[in-house]
Amino acid sequence: MRMSDLGASGTTPFVEIERRDWAALAPSAPMQLTERDIERLRSLGDPLDLDEVAEVYVPLSRLLNLYVQGARGTRRAASEFLRHDIAPTPFVIGVAGSVAVGKSTIARLLREMLARFPDTPQVELVTTDGFLLPNAELERRGLMQRKGFPESYDRRGLVRFVSEVKSGASEVSAPVYSHLVYDIVPGQAVVVKRPDILIVEGLNVLQPAVGGRLAVSDLFDFTIYVDARTADIERWYVERFLRLQRGAFADPDSYFHRYADLTEGEAVARARSIWAEINGPNLEQNVLPTRGRASLVLRKDADHSVSTVLLRKL
Repeated sequence: MRMSDLGASGTTPFVEIERRDWAALAPSAPMQLTERDIERLRSLGDPLDLDEVAEVYVPLSRLLNLYVQGARGTRRAASEFLRHDIAPTPFVIGVAGSVAVGKSTIARLLREMLARFPDTPQVELVTTDGFLLPNAELERRGLMQRKGFPESYDRRGLVRFVSEVKSGASEVSAPVYSHLVYDIVPGQAVVVKRPDILIVEGLNVLQPAVGGRLAVSDLFDFTIYVDARTADIERWYVERFLRLQRGAFADPDSYFHRYADLTEGEAVARARSIWAEINGPNLEQNVLPTRGRASLVLRKDADHSVSTVLLRKL
């Protein structure tokens, strides 16, 4: 193991662990997923396989389970100290990273794996897409070309949602977002009912507080940043755009149906233009600067495989 390069002036709060060393940390942890499970969980273009799950995500799920147990131990100790029973609340995990880096697949995979631990059978996953402002509101504010930037979200609504879950509320609702129509779905909601663990996945979940207000990142017990070279992420985005153009964009109800008839060259050019105008600047200005705030960083190579894990020192 060695120190990472995320600190300033040669100092760092992280320990860097190579994949082989990381895989050896949980040799006895059971591998309960099948290839069919992985096929169901991975997003379009994510080349996730059983080896990747066994070597990267089995140890990660075991580590997260240890953190959950530690939080429960702290609660019990605090209850004894205060001579008052403190009700248990959900353990909240944030998963951040760029568009097309694979964080959605990782969040779904962790939900599946953590739910298989006997002490955390109920694990819920909510994406921050549901807290994007509706397209009509984005249009009114002149923000449609900044969709995904921090100001395009209902940040107060997101903080309120996670605060209520974290406080132990019996039932909390979040809006639903459709990637097909590229907008919030009116009248639909995802309902979270006192989970053991809540996973919150999104571009900007590690953003710090602004103007002294509470940030959603203040409510997390553990945070994960999915990292890769910017050039690799751009290439993955273009490849995903091409797959969608040949698939989902063909649906007449798709917001991006106008791209369905582009030639491959035209589609590549359009994808690169969207990256250059929106996703790339958002990554550089807003997402990447939050990497150093994570509890753990998963660093990917050009083939999407995780090569290194950076774990914040305790």
